[in-house]
Amino acid sequence: MPDVAIAAPNEAAADAGERIARAGGNAVDAALAAALVTMVNEVGLVSLSSGGFITVQPAGGGAPQTVDGWMDMPGRGRALGGGTWDVDTEYGGGVTVTVGAGSVAAHGSVAAFEEAHRRWGSVPWRDLVTPAIDVARGGFRLSSASRYYLEYVHDDVFGWDDESRAAVHDADGTLTAGLVVMPDLAASLELIAADGAATLHTGRLARLISDDVVRRGGILGAADLADYAPVVRPSLISAVGEWTFGTNPPPSVGGVCVAAMLRLLDGRPHAGWDDDDIAHLVRVQRAVLGHRLDVLDHTDDLVRDAGAFLAMVDRDHLAVLESGSTAHVSATDSEGGACSVTVSSGYSSGMIARGTGIWLNNCLGEQELNPAGLHGLVPGTRLLSNMAPTVGRHADGSALAIGSPGADRITTAIVQVLAGFVNAGLGLQQAVSHPRVHVHRAGRPDEVVKTETDLTMYYGGVAATLRDRDGHLVAAADPRRDGAVRLVHDPASDGADTV
Repeated sequence: MPDVAIAAPNEAAADAGERIARAGGNAVDAALAAALVTMVNEVGLVSLSSGGFITVQPAGGGAPQTVDGWMDMPGRGRALGGGTWDVDTEYGGGVTVTVGAGSVAAHGSVAAFEEAHRRWGSVPWRDLVTPAIDVARGGFRLSSASRYYLEYVHDDVFGWDDESRAAVHDADGTLTAGLVVMPDLAASLELIAADGAATLHTGRLARLISDDVVRRGGILGAADLADYAPVVRPSLISAVGEWTFGTNPPPSVGGVCVAAMLRLLDGRPHAGWDDDDIAHLVRVQRAVLGHRLDVLDHTDDLVRDAGAFLAMVDRDHLAVLESGSTAHVSATDSEGGACSVTVSSGYSSGMIARGTGIWLNNCLGEQELNPAGLHGLVPGTRLLSNMAPTVGRHADGSALAIGSPGADRITTAIVQVLAGFVNAGLGLQQAVSHPRVHVHRAGRPDEVVKTETDLTMYYGGVAATLRDRDGHLVAAADPRRDGAVRLVHDPASDGADTV
């Protein structure tokens, strides 16, 4: 079996990755198993009704690939509009969330997991799902990230659906401090273990979800789930020194922003982050995030306009700089494979589909990802995404996987960690733990440059793993969240020690 390093959002997810690695699984197997557990126990952040991306650096040294399992716009053959309402929250400094059955998009993460497993996995599919079944059946306590979010929205978002309210509240109406047990969710996971992603698209779970959504005024019908398919694309490539990074290509906008920022940083910081480096970082974020708000979020051809933007970045750095809820798992293995997985259910629609135990997403109601407005896209169109799961390969054979949750802070968190690690020579954990800067509403009259003083989950939750040139494994989890790491060692090899 290969040695495997895993960085995950919580201990149960890391345990799942370790369990699969000890059964002979590689980086892809371990990352997928850990991510499936987050779909159970990261309530409010991610669920089986989620979308996501998996970026893989194959162990044989081939070009990185990204599996797109992000959300589709539903509504085939239906009148669009309705089935939603807005909730104003103080979360993240003030966010308006659109919830209700009409906010539910067509999920795709499990289908993408299945495709990644088919291409690069090495242990049976059922084995990957079993740890998530065990967590759902045995119960779990809310993670600190879940609790932080739910403290703001447990009544307004998670309180309107009776089953949802009962799951996260104690009898007195307060957010639960006890175990959350989801027997219907365990049964749903058993179906996924037996039948694969098909049950979520053409089988029993698909029927239960679409029937309940439509009955409550939503637009996610059976045809929307049946017609869904993950897409495998070559990753978007950027070279930084002797590292070659692959990240999420269009139609996700997150990878484009990561690639542009890495190129514009131009090797900074050269040592530690000094004031001049931070000022340059702010200029880079302002240029890239401002271009996103002005152009990329509104384009009718993201592939074309993203390509033109990156070409301009490569051609003339100066011209660019002077112009105007989520979970992540990373894993690498001793064979040189790396896998980066980011998944999200948005802020949650607040409803559990009857008979499934599955909290449904509200990705149609994430207003920052829907610049065309609620139900403004053609059914079957992929939604925008901030996600940017990233892998890297060094000229010396080192392999790295990195990613983060955090909405529009995903890209800035990843870039700052990579810059600290690759350019400044910081250790991987030191780079992850370093304070961050984020330009909010870049280039707008209400722009704010937010500088981190105390570490908080607002600035992301980076998970990163590394196989160095000597074959040793390193895993780094973000202290901003309940991150957990595992290094799994094959006693027959000379690799990393087990932690």
